Amino acid sequence: MSNRFSTLHARSEPLSISQPEKEKPVISEPVADRSEEEADKGFLIAEHESISEVTGTVHSDSVINARIRLHKKIIEELNLVALEKLPQDQMRKEVKDFIRTTARKERMALNINEMEELINDVVDEMVGLGPLEPLMRDPDINDILINGHENCFIEKNGKLQKVHVPFKDEAHLLRIVNKIVVAVGRRIDESQPMCDARMLDGSRFNAAVRPVGVDGPLVSIRKFSKNKLPLKKLVEFGAMTEPMAQVMAAAVHARITTIISGGTGTGKTTMLNALSAFIPEDERLITIEDAAELQLQQPHVARMETRPPNIEGQGEIKQRDLVKNALRMRPDRVILGECRGEEAFDMLQAMNTGHEGSMATIHANTPRDAIGRLEQMLGMTGMPMTVQSIRNQITNAIGLIVQLTRLSDGKRKITSVAEITGMEGEVVQMQEIFKFVRTGIDEESNILGHFEATGIRPRFLEPLSDMGITFPGEYFEPGNASELAND
Repeated sequence: MSNRFSTLHARSEPLSISQPEKEKPVISEPVADRSEEEADKGFLIAEHESISEVTGTVHSDSVINARIRLHKKIIEELNLVALEKLPQDQMRKEVKDFIRTTARKERMALNINEMEELINDVVDEMVGLGPLEPLMRDPDINDILINGHENCFIEKNGKLQKVHVPFKDEAHLLRIVNKIVVAVGRRIDESQPMCDARMLDGSRFNAAVRPVGVDGPLVSIRKFSKNKLPLKKLVEFGAMTEPMAQVMAAAVHARITTIISGGTGTGKTTMLNALSAFIPEDERLITIEDAAELQLQQPHVARMETRPPNIEGQGEIKQRDLVKNALRMRPDRVILGECRGEEAFDMLQAMNTGHEGSMATIHANTPRDAIGRLEQMLGMTGMPMTVQSIRNQITNAIGLIVQLTRLSDGKRKITSVAEITGMEGEVVQMQEIFKFVRTGIDEESNILGHFEATGIRPRFLEPLSDMGITFPGEYFEPGNASELAND
């Protein structure tokens, strides 16, 4: 009888928002009396879910319209700099008096509850990020992009769209930027016109002001998602099929070193979080990132973050320094948020010396490009290595490359799952296991296509079989992956 997993429960960290209590994650023991039908379902991922809901206050149209008008009047008529220096109780009183006076003058139809709700909302914006606060609270917005105080854009559902954000002038926008920067212990001015930081809520923040920003401050905010999307949800969203998800999850569990490749905004961090749910709980993980975004669900996770140089150019801590240090901290796996420089050498060394199953993301458009990027990064170390030795390092270290793509319709999909099989001469050999095939485009500019297996069975199925993890043969038959996912 096949000795296999029966279920795997996902782990989730406590969130700042309310959520149901969940049982502690466990890998259940193999069930001896499972039916043959259950034994052929592959690596189960259905129960790997993190339940998370983002809730917020729903305002009536009258309150929303009143808040917009009143907030504009506050920006135009009140001294915001002086107001923010007041104690919060006194600031609330000033705002409350102003709102009441303005509401009477304009005969706004607001009841007592709506008035109090409006006051709370405006005060929250004063204490928070001003006009950016509603965008920060909207869970459907992924990116906020500001090109000067009059040009603001957001990314929603994978598409960029222009929005009106009521900044009074450039000085108002600069005040908000400085509030963000000061809160995380950084500075931005003419002498240091660029800043890259992690905001208090975990969002990634980047700003460039004059003279670098020719038309005014340039601000980019990649919002930190409080929703941990499990692999099952990504299947439901159409990013991959069930067989693809099961095979990748099993590979991660079985310590097959995995690289997640893709362009900017393709969902590499989201995929890394989802796959990390299948790492056994008894392993020690160390994460290394420029801005801490990973939300690993295991109990034993040590997180490290790089540090930029100070105003004197001192105190910088690079990813390579952290990778070297991580190897002295007895990790079972090292998770590198983004591999983009000379730290690739130390990362591959770790993968080759007892840290199998480590994971990283890389910017590349295809699996073959990802290997080329790694070769370039190894060359950045300045070590006297031949092309042959560099490629040997890569093939010995990495087992699987997962390629993510954001299509022109804004949807994100896994377009290729490829296995590195070795070297032939000086060429790294790969075999594609699953791929996304585009078939056209519909009248609404949506990309049409389907997932399919290539017909090649991956070599890592043998070590998976030794662990009791098996898959039906039809998972790897050409054309069957898409059909199975739709059943």
